[in-house]
Amino acid sequence: MAAKDHPDYAEELERLEYTKEYMQRLLGETEREAAASRENIRQSMGDLEHLDSSLSYINILTNARFFEMAAGRKEELEAVLQNPYFSRIHFKKEGEGAELLYIGKTSLFHRETQEPVIVDWRSPVANVYYDGRIGEVTYEVNGEENRGHLYAKRQYKIEGGKLADIRDVDLTTNDELLQEALSGKADVRLTEIVSTIQKEQNEIIRANLKRPIIVQGAAGSGKTTIALHRISYFLYTMGGNFPADKLMILAPSELFIGYISDVLPELGVDKIRQTTFEQFVLGATGLKLKVADPNRKLEKLAEGSAVDGETLILSRLKGSLAYRNALDRYVAMIEKEIAGLFEDVYIEKFRIIKKERLRRLFLKEFSYLPLQKRLDRIAGILKTETARKRKEILSTLTARYEQALDKALFGIRDDRKRREQTTRLIDERDERLPAIEREGKKTAAAYMKRFPAYNIKQQYRRWFKDEELIRKTAAGWTEAERKAIVKSAAEERWETEDLAALLYLQARLKGIPDQWKMRSVFIDEAQDYSAFQLAALRDALDTDMFTIVGDLAQGIHSYRSVRDWETVRNLFPRAAFRTLQKSYRTTAEIMEAANKVLGGLAAGLPLVEPVVRHGPHPEVHQAGAFDPGAVHRLYRAIRSRGHHSVALITKTTREAEKMAEGLAGLDGQVMLLGQGSVPQSGRLLVVPGHLAKGLEFDAVMVAAFSDPFRDSELDRKLLYVAMTRPMHELHLIGDFSLFLGSCSDQENPDRMQ
Repeated sequence: MAAKDHPDYAEELERLEYTKEYMQRLLGETEREAAASRENIRQSMGDLEHLDSSLSYINILTNARFFEMAAGRKEELEAVLQNPYFSRIHFKKEGEGAELLYIGKTSLFHRETQEPVIVDWRSPVANVYYDGRIGEVTYEVNGEENRGHLYAKRQYKIEGGKLADIRDVDLTTNDELLQEALSGKADVRLTEIVSTIQKEQNEIIRANLKRPIIVQGAAGSGKTTIALHRISYFLYTMGGNFPADKLMILAPSELFIGYISDVLPELGVDKIRQTTFEQFVLGATGLKLKVADPNRKLEKLAEGSAVDGETLILSRLKGSLAYRNALDRYVAMIEKEIAGLFEDVYIEKFRIIKKERLRRLFLKEFSYLPLQKRLDRIAGILKTETARKRKEILSTLTARYEQALDKALFGIRDDRKRREQTTRLIDERDERLPAIEREGKKTAAAYMKRFPAYNIKQQYRRWFKDEELIRKTAAGWTEAERKAIVKSAAEERWETEDLAALLYLQARLKGIPDQWKMRSVFIDEAQDYSAFQLAALRDALDTDMFTIVGDLAQGIHSYRSVRDWETVRNLFPRAAFRTLQKSYRTTAEIMEAANKVLGGLAAGLPLVEPVVRHGPHPEVHQAGAFDPGAVHRLYRAIRSRGHHSVALITKTTREAEKMAEGLAGLDGQVMLLGQGSVPQSGRLLVVPGHLAKGLEFDAVMVAAFSDPFRDSELDRKLLYVAMTRPMHELHLIGDFSLFLGSCSDQENPDRMQ
């Protein structure tokens, strides 16, 4: 109900004003603290020449840290000042008194009393709001179960610092609140969803952070939202042990990264690495490669162009675990080659280390390391051992020469012979000992030169260019697979499918640089990853701390990617597996039409259950050719109904380009989205179907003319993806009778209005 109509309005208004005033006071104090730290830094910089330099540097570092903390707190407070909290629980923990806890996006405690002013949504007790029904409840804190009684839940709508709505939450009003949130606009919904997280979503967000999790989520089930909020929860809970820059989101495209870029700061997550699989591999390996457009193959298939059968064989093979196993055998051959290069280590004629010991170190004791790092360890041992043995040899030889000289001086009576012997010994000593000194200093470095430095790119090409090597390492492959690999080597092309192999070889031969060694990984649209890509990531990063979300029904790259979750679960045996069946994005009418398109392809997947939110039926606008004027009139009609985020989705890039060009003359706000684009609200966004995955809009027009949707697995999945992007309205322009019959919700289907 409207806030002013609620019986507790005066009390709640007073609480909101108190919270805002306290936050304003804290902001003032924080600004003064930041200014003081800045002034202290300035003074310390000026005193560098006068004071003890170490003390000055300590002062600078200490104040810089205080300044950073103050600036961070100021930014945090300013972000939530106009909307400090969104809900309240009346809760009594067992053994303690009842209290009213206000839940928001950050935590705030009174500096004097330490009483909570705002409770962070990620805190353990806030779980009661998301999961707890009225009555007896439990929640966990550090693995221990806490009990209590939840008397009431209340939700607020605060806009611009003004209290607009107050609702006491039960099952009925919870549905109303969800419906209201879902009826909002796509360009703000992603940032405001924290207040309407559902029970099944909350369970995944807060699932055991020390175990991997795999989520099969239907289109619109909140997979992306869950992944982003789980990152936020992860940092809140384990941030002391996991710095933010050791967490990574692997997104399906740069377009998707731009789409979520505004959400992460809202959740207090702005330092984690956001990248694509390709960018990560090139960064982690340090390779400079021109990788073929990963979507070009998909585009050819979608366009109906002939795709070489060997190309599809290669795509499937390079993504398989059989490919990884063959590379394992290749690495074992390289390891054996290296082991055969070890010989005894000598300084002059003195043996320093036996080859058997070095081989044992390489093959056994350091076997957990990449090959190059094993050699680096051995080089370090050699350097230490040769330095120690060199001193021993020089000491021993010096003593021997002293004894020999004493014997010559005092044991030979003949002057001439004595002189000749002592001269010979001194000359020999003065020549031999410095030579041993010089040789000993170079022994380790000279010995290690026998081991070649491994270039990952060259090693990979060496393998698949050599038919004999392929036969030795891939005996289980078919003849067609072996021939396809060797034939592809002559093309000097790098495909997306090669990246997993390059990452894997980097990890096995050289190791991953520390700055790329992520400790926890969040993968969205995981259905488009191959088994080898996932295995290479897991092994290269030496962790299974993955959050993997995807939807097999949207697996448009299934010609090279996983086709079932069982494969992924075998790679991550510790992983929990969850399914999300409810679709929160689209209306029941849109979801029903989309499910018809998917048809039997969804076999084996949980049936999508749309949240019962109704809207207009999808409209089919029969048309034989693209008419920019008609499409633009439809777009203006959609905008007139209050929709800000509107997309025109096509099957292929080439048709998207044609339509964007045709519409540009009618509307300067047309924007063709590509890989690196950032969607802009208020513009007509023209999007190729494969780039639309993960995005959502208020309304969508799907158009296909020169590249129509055909009755194939790929085309049905592409159309399903396009049809599940809108929140409120869906319009299909062209001939879609193959999928939806001849139905149209317009009396005159030739007109768009």
